[in-house]
Parts: sequence; C-alpha cells; structure tokens
Amino acid sequence: MERPSYYITTPIYYVNAAPHLGTAYCTVMADVQARFRRSAGFDVLFLTGLDEHGEKVAQAAAEHGMTPQQWCDSLVGDFTDLWKRLDITNDDFIRTTEDRQTVSVQHLWDELLANGSIYKGTYDGWYCQPEETYFTDTQVRQANEQKSTSVDVNHREIAKAAKRAPEDAPLCPDCGRPLKRVQEESWFFKLSDYQEPLLELYREHPHFVEPEIRRNEVVSFVEGGLKDLSISRTSFDWGIPLPFDEKHVTYVWFDALINYITAVGYGVETPEAKAEFARRWPAQVHIVGKDIIRFHCVIWPAMLMAAGLEVPEEVFAHGFLMVKDDGGADVKMSKSLGNAISPDTVCELLGVDGFRYYFMTDVRPGTDSSVSWGRMEQVYDADLANSWGNLCSRALNMSAKYFDGKTPELPRGWAEEANPLRAIVEGDGREGLYERYAAAMGSFAYDEAAAAVMELVHEANHYIEASEPWTLAKDPARAGELAQVIGSVLESIRVTAHLLMPFMPRTSTEVLSRLSLAEEAETTDLAAACAWGGLTGGAPVAKGAPLFPRLAQKKG
Repeated sequence: MERPSYYITTPIYYVNAAPHLGTAYCTVMADVQARFRRSAGFDVLFLTGLDEHGEKVAQAAAEHGMTPQQWCDSLVGDFTDLWKRLDITNDDFIRTTEDRQTVSVQHLWDELLANGSIYKGTYDGWYCQPEETYFTDTQVRQANEQKSTSVDVNHREIAKAAKRAPEDAPLCPDCGRPLKRVQEESWFFKLSDYQEPLLELYREHPHFVEPEIRRNEVVSFVEGGLKDLSISRTSFDWGIPLPFDEKHVTYVWFDALINYITAVGYGVETPEAKAEFARRWPAQVHIVGKDIIRFHCVIWPAMLMAAGLEVPEEVFAHGFLMVKDDGGADVKMSKSLGNAISPDTVCELLGVDGFRYYFMTDVRPGTDSSVSWGRMEQVYDADLANSWGNLCSRALNMSAKYFDGKTPELPRGWAEEANPLRAIVEGDGREGLYERYAAAMGSFAYDEAAAAVMELVHEANHYIEASEPWTLAKDPARAGELAQVIGSVLESIRVTAHLLMPFMPRTSTEVLSRLSLAEEAETTDLAAACAWGGLTGGAPVAKGAPLFPRLAQKKG
C-alpha cells in the first residue's frame, strides 16, 4: 500500500549572515516532525533552503567586494554544514538562484498575467531595506505614533541608519530603522481582491494558522483591509526578471514564497513533474517564525488562490527565543543586539542530542520562550543524565551482571503480566502512551510529547527501586521474578528509545543497538514498535559508556 505523503517546510533562510540559534531552532523543529512522520509510516518530503535574491543581498555582497552570486555561494556551506552537525534529515535544499526557481517564478508570473491578477503602475510609499518590506502610510503612522516596534534591534545600527536618512524619516514598524520613500514603476498583485476569500479560509479552516494567537493576529490584520502589493523592482537587478517585462525583477518575498511549489515540480511541463506536484501539493505544514506570518498567511494563500492552486493545510508560527538583558527583562535574541548564542557553543556543552532535546521540549513552539545556560544545564541533568541516561545504565549493567550480558529469557505470556510500566504504555483506563504522544507530536506540542515519555522513564527508575532486583538476585528461587523485573525495565527502555528517536536520534539508535535491536531504529510503524511485549529474550546487551556524561565532567 502506498504511504501517504507528508510535505513539511522551513522558511528559506536569508543569506545576509551565517545561521544563528533561531535558525537552528526552527530547522530542528521541522526535523523532529519529519522524523516522527517517517517512523509513523508517511512518505515525507522535508524542504529547507536559502533565499538569495533582493536588495539586501546585493548590498551585502558589494560591501564584501563580491558579486551577489559569489556572496551567496560563500555562505551556503555555513547552513549545510550546520544541518549535518545537527542531524537534520532534509530531503531537499533549495536556493532561489537555481534554474528551477526561475522556471517556477516565471511560470507563475505568466499565470497571473493571463488571469488578470496583476497590473503595472507606480509605487509611491515606504520601504524598509533591511527587512525588504513595504508599508502603507497608515501602518507607518500608527506604528510611529505608538513609538513601538515588534522586534528588538541594536540602537547603534539604528543610529548609523539614521545618519543616512532624512531627519524626518519615519521608523520601520518591524525593526525600528528609518524607512525610505520609494517611487518607481512596479507591477502590482491585486491582493485587495482576496480579503473576503482569505477571511473565509480562516473561518472554514481554523487550523490553517497555528497557534490560535497568531491566527487572531492574521484575521485582525486582514479585517483591517488589504492594499494591492508591489511585486517588482526596477532600481536594482539582483532578482528573477519578469518573463514579459525584463527591466523588472521579482520582489524578493514574492520570489521566496514560490520555493515551496518549485520544489515539487510547479511550472515543469513533464508527466513526472506533474505527477509529483499532484502527489505532494498542498503541503501539510509550513513552519515559520511569527515575524513572517503575514507573508505566509496572507500574501502566500492569496497568490495561490490567484493561480488556481490549493493553499497549504497549515502554517505553524513559532515564537522568538528570548534572553535576559542587563536589567533582567526578556529580549529577543539577535545578532544585531550582540546577545545571540551560537548553536555550536550549545552543542559543545550539551552534545547534539542534548541541544535538540532542550530546545524541543523546554521551549514551547508557539510562544516566546526564555533560554539560559542555567536552564539548559538543569534540563540536561534532570531529564537526560539523571533520568533517561541513568535508567539505561542501571538496566544494562544489571543485565550484564545477572543474565550473563543478555536480556533475560522471558517466560511465555510475560507481557500480559500486570505491572506499572505496562500500565503506562497501554493506558490502564486512559489513552495509551503512543496515542498521547502521537497526538501531542502532531500538534507540535513537543513538550507534552516528551513529558508523556518521561513518565515512563521516571516510573521505570522507581520500579527498580521498589522491586530491588539486587535482593531478588540473591535468591535462586526468585529467578523468574528477577527476569520479569529486568525484562520489564528493558522493555520500557526499548519503547522509550523509539519515542525519543525524533528528538535524540543518536542516543536512541545507540540504545537500540545495545539491546541488539539496531534494525528497529528504521521502523515505519511506530505504533506497532511501541506495543508492549516486543523485547527479545536471550539477546546480547552492551553496557557501553554513559549516554549523557555529567556536565561538570564535560566542563573539565
């Protein structure tokens, strides 16, 4: 039977600098979902990539004495190398400078021209070059009257930008830097035609924008009225030219959004490409930062509607990573503020699996979350070193000591025997562990999914203390009872390894290998793999080194 398709994407990241912790967080978030879906039997396509066009890229390249393409090429390795270090399993990596993106973008231009969704005019309004974003007079006036911005920025950067701008230049509603007035010939997309269709989309498909707080923001924005959108530029040439008006290049955001359909064959007139597009589109989920939801939840679905294409099933907007400033207040982590933490630095302390576990389980995906070194160490010690790692170490050591380095030979029907570990896995009057876990994973509540798994880990540690296998081992008459205890603990470890695999693939693969169950690591039927009673008796076990060395030891 053909496996169902599951298409998941990250944003394509802008090549104005090397990847940062927020970029890594978003990508790991998508990877965890992709791994879970593969193990649950889906045919996953996981896409990430780079947004390489636009004025900001051209300016950065010039400042470094490079062509825009040279500048983009120089940064690609920073992203691909980091994804390898973080065990990211993307199936495709797209760059908007690739030929396939040009084909797709120009095809969409032709479609929109043919159906009357675009027109030529003159843009006269405000533009934020650092954010590559246009603003109406109303948006600018309201933001500057409130004297507030949605993003923390480096005031030295603002001061430098202000020196280059007129004294009366208003500030960008998003980043606080001075805006510039732009007047140039432009092609416009009739975004205003889609106000009611978009509101209908949000009503009929409330999960299109998640979480709810972001959906409310989007609905409020659209209810306030939509203006037609300038979607081409003539003041620079670093972009995809319009197929019917080559002095214009595509507005960077209009270009970038199209990558999601480019990757599944849009615009390619071959039977293979059409079949792939029919199978993969619409995407199940776009994962984005909350700062770009208007592009993804307003402009993007309107573009798709105009082209006669289906909209994605869901756009999930995660929050910002926050850190404490000198005054103790939470502020957004950013390179420009000088408070960013390098992903590599975190990995050096916690290890790759520790990095993935902390950011996926202690950071709530839909909200802003404060992160700190102290909290990272606390989670690592409590959940990984003292609980999960300790459980594996104790159980494998006892198998080696009491059963000659093997899993105990288990009597027929052992899995039907009542014990508190089986009760957690099977539910005992409530939903079973896999069902609770899968529901949480499917809604990106990774913290809830991990908490459900850790219930089993904590109970297994408690079960060892309550059962006292070291006492049972002294009485030959209780050998069967000892085998039942150790077998149940090892079975709990087996189930836990499967459920933690999306978060910590290296550790889970190692644990299954130590149980002589390496082949289980590639399961495509996670529900069956997590059914109680799958442990094989008499199989060799390996104690191995500690899975999560104490941080004090790692610090030296």
